[in-house]
Amino acid sequence: MFRMLAVLAALLIAVPGIVRAEDELTGDQILAQVDRNLQPGDLEMYRKIINIEPDGRQKEFVLWFLKKDQDKVVTLFISPASEAGRATLRQGDNMWLFIPNVGRPIRITSMQSVVGGVFNNADIMRLDYSVEYAVDEMGEDDGQYLLQLKARSGAVAYDRLKMWVLKDALVPTRIECYAATGMLIKTLHFKEIKDIGDGVVRPAVMETDSPLYQGYRSIMISANLKKRSLPDEVFTLNYLPRVKDLR
Repeated sequence: MFRMLAVLAALLIAVPGIVRAEDELTGDQILAQVDRNLQPGDLEMYRKIINIEPDGRQKEFVLWFLKKDQDKVVTLFISPASEAGRATLRQGDNMWLFIPNVGRPIRITSMQSVVGGVFNNADIMRLDYSVEYAVDEMGEDDGQYLLQLKARSGAVAYDRLKMWVLKDALVPTRIECYAATGMLIKTLHFKEIKDIGDGVVRPAVMETDSPLYQGYRSIMISANLKKRSLPDEVFTLNYLPRVKDLR
């Protein structure tokens, strides 16, 4: 019996690709798993964005979100009625807004916001973190992994991120977003880890606040996630007027 256990242990050590419980994860492995947990491959889901002003007034938007590969995103405005039919496209660092009856899509930037509030376009049409950021340092803080991320190029919204990640679920609890000057731009808070659809367990709610927008908050709620593969044609400027037909 003991000899058999020793043989099995030796096989586990010898076979490549098997991660044992005692193996320590690298920063790159943690970030890759965070991406898979937050946005697992080609998918569709719904997102409600709530912008809250200092006086308590709120404005809500409902978006249909489509993602393909690591760098293609389309969103379609469902409500309010005044915004219905608008659509956005992201291809890597490039973003556009389509407005019905306006004509050609309008080029937009990552730091602008198609919904106002504290969330910018990069937050709403987010790619996998590992596409835009590299792990600069890794440590621990308050029982969580702490990843220090550096932008891979100057085209992204934030120069650096500090990401706190739960060790068991490998999902973030907080992300601080910094400019190249070191100034804190905003903080993202991830809450309510639950099944948001198709067996995907991840934070269903993301809230943000910013020292640049004192008293303002924005909340993004994700739901009804489904795995869905769509052709590359859907993620092009010419297809934006027809995205609504895919729902």
